[in-house]
Amino acid sequence: MRRAIELARTSIASGGGPFGAVVARDGVVIAEGQNRVTAWSDPTAHAEIVAIRAACKALASFQLDGCTVYSSCEPCPMCLGALYWSRPARLVFACTRVDAAQAGFDDELIYLELPLPVAQRRLPTTTLLRDEGLAAFADWAKASARRGY
Repeated sequence: MRRAIELARTSIASGGGPFGAVVARDGVVIAEGQNRVTAWSDPTAHAEIVAIRAACKALASFQLDGCTVYSSCEPCPMCLGALYWSRPARLVFACTRVDAAQAGFDDELIYLELPLPVAQRRLPTTTLLRDEGLAAFADWAKASARRGY
């Protein structure tokens, strides 16, 4: 956890936000990540996402089996989703989302929007060409080389 916090603090000096993350397994650090959103002009480059990507590459796997993710702050909804998809054994964080909001990083809008029906969300959203889109799922169901996840 101390390393994740150190990464958060050093991220600031290199143009990133105050967030750091570490992926470890059996006491060995597999990967680290710092917030690179502004440095890389990439809104998905949160510390946890950067660390997950690096760890999966290092492990040659899309899952973090047996890993613990240490984050300097409670993950935002995007990062939490990525953590669930990558399936680490455990998540440990230092600061809470309330702490982050007090520092100017307020994800509460997203938390409030997620349970709403699509039509009630602030982001205008429409469905288009659903029947054609369903063809991709039909192809997937028939694919012999598919790899479930």
